Amino acid sequence: MMGNAEQNVVMLPSNLDQAAAESFLELMRHRVSGDAPLALDASEVETLTLPCTQIVLAALRVGESIKIRNPSAAFVASFEDFGLDWQSHLDQSQISEEIADQQEITGEAPDAPPAEATPDVDAETPPISEKVMSKRILTIDDSKTIRDMLMLTLAEAGFDVIQAVDGQDGLDVLAKEQSEVDVIITDINMPRMDGYEVIRNLRRDPTYKSKPILVLTTESDGDKKNLAREAGATGWMVKPFDPERLVATVRKVAP
Repeated sequence: MMGNAEQNVVMLPSNLDQAAAESFLELMRHRVSGDAPLALDASEVETLTLPCTQIVLAALRVGESIKIRNPSAAFVASFEDFGLDWQSHLDQSQISEEIADQQEITGEAPDAPPAEATPDVDAETPPISEKVMSKRILTIDDSKTIRDMLMLTLAEAGFDVIQAVDGQDGLDVLAKEQSEVDVIITDINMPRMDGYEVIRNLRRDPTYKSKPILVLTTESDGDKKNLAREAGATGWMVKPFDPERLVATVRKVAP
């Protein structure tokens, strides 16, 4: 990591794969609110996997001092392919420095940069940083990266989060927690027990007959979505997810 008195700069590797995603998440864990602003230099990024895209997005959304600079074409394409916003997190200080450098070289004031567009925001959707009365959320996913990213997003929003590594583990955790869990978020494709079976088991249990169960999966097939609905799922979300929408959905269904 390179740094100066005002800003730390992290050069993102060319291949943002699973290992890089976990390393980046570890970096986010060690950051504290008093840290200097952090700029993620994406100029060398050539490939960006879904898990790392998701973690970068989550970090940007929950860390107001984290910005992107020098995004490569591959970086931009990855976010646009998933329909995810990154431009609102562009490092404006870098733009200001470039303008100052241009003015010093030419002696003329450069054209003003275009005003940053204000993203459309549902007026009823509270910002992700708004704290709420603590609700307990169980996340069930066999991907450690996704579990940790969910923890990062939901804990920042004020939720108490517990985790399970697959469907069977999810049922075991719930057997211990009983009715103290307010919302369950489960993946579909997992070892030992898939998400459909998790939902069916829970709906047969009077304790969880009416508990909100959200599906979070890479699957987008309509038939699979119908299977989840028939099993008793409350809602269906597709990875990669938008952190603010996830939090808004959880707040909406939480009792």
